[in-house]
Amino acid sequence: MNIPYCLRAAGVFATLAATLAQLAPAAQASSLAFVPNEKSGTVSVVDTGTDTVLRSLAAGKRPRGIAVAPGGTRLFVTDAGSNTLLMLDSAGGEVPAALALGKSPEGVSVSPDGRYAAVAVEEGNSVTLVDARSGARLADIPVQGRNPEHAVFSPDSRWLYVSAEEAEQVDVIDVAQRRQTGAVAVGLRPRGIGFSPDGSRAYIACELVNTVYVVDTATRATLAKIPAGRNANGIAVHPSGRQVYVSNGADGSVMLIDTASHTVSATVAVGKRPWNMALTPDGAKLYVANGRSNSVSVIDTASARKVADIAVGELPWGVAIP
Repeated sequence: MNIPYCLRAAGVFATLAATLAQLAPAAQASSLAFVPNEKSGTVSVVDTGTDTVLRSLAAGKRPRGIAVAPGGTRLFVTDAGSNTLLMLDSAGGEVPAALALGKSPEGVSVSPDGRYAAVAVEEGNSVTLVDARSGARLADIPVQGRNPEHAVFSPDSRWLYVSAEEAEQVDVIDVAQRRQTGAVAVGLRPRGIGFSPDGSRAYIACELVNTVYVVDTATRATLAKIPAGRNANGIAVHPSGRQVYVSNGADGSVMLIDTASHTVSATVAVGKRPWNMALTPDGAKLYVANGRSNSVSVIDTASARKVADIAVGELPWGVAIP
């Protein structure tokens, strides 16, 4: 029997639609990881379900810090080449907006409530607070530490903890007051900062003393000093709060810290000069930017082993996952 072409085509499209409908939940379940490549001037977009690069977004001259707004549609990227904060459509479909900053902007974060973005501006020794929805500058807040690198919001969006290359403290900014109101004494050159899910603890990697400091955020007192590898740098905290991860730049490794005992439970070899990291929302995978390997290592957190190396652009600075 000859079936008319229009009916055969309709059947093909119906089958295709049904197949796509079946695949959609699986596709939606995978988060995207965004990796700024400082020398390539791009952001690599990685599918965390397949651990493959989907596309590359143009991101100024020298992208460094990166953060994702809640919902994952907007990226905030610091461009040290133009001294701006780029606000990009994560799908790459819109012309980016840019906000002028001071010289050498580095780390950027978005508050958990989605209201603010904060940028550490190295040569200005300050943090720029931005309205995350409109992109407007709200304040330039001076800090004590010289060459600030990261400005990280507490889980309740109330505080900003700011690390700096030339410091032995982490400066604390009251977001509502828009000024520094305190500091936490730590070791030389604090770098990565992470908070426990309930905000009661801060974990701070101090590069020149190869140590992770555990800080009680209520009293701002040090609870523990955990020996890490050489040039301890990036920090990521598991959603359960039971593990903290620290990257060791000179060792090419990531250590897993048990937060109950304040001890290192495993060490995983990754690429050269691992830097900043991010976990998937379910905590199943950790993505580690390897600056000198031009790659991102993927660690399975349940087994504490590396399961993939993903080639990205030149000099990846970090990873952001919504």
